Amino acid sequence: MKLKKGDTVVVIAGKDKGKEGEIAQVFPADNKVIVSGVNTATKHQKARSANQQGGIIDRDMPIDASNVMLVHKGTPTRVGYQINADGTKVRIAKRSGEVIG
Repeated sequence: MKLKKGDTVVVIAGKDKGKEGEIAQVFPADNKVIVSGVNTATKHQKARSANQQGGIIDRDMPIDASNVMLVHKGTPTRVGYQINADGTKVRIAKRSGEVIG
């Protein structure tokens, strides 16, 4: 998976198309990511202990990684890999050719 936790992405398909957010969690086995503020669902939560409050909460749900695109320097771009002369593998932005992160 070419996306990592902390990357800024934009949604390119689905009900939240055009929204931008940061990746909070990555699920490589399922090819899904959780983006903060995107694909939210309401959940009725019961208070489990005396200090925990129950009620209706909004929760970010996983979205398929193919429906998001990395944002590098303000523009959405695809991600590629490049192997440097010293043998390290780095992510590059396909649009500009610059190293990401």
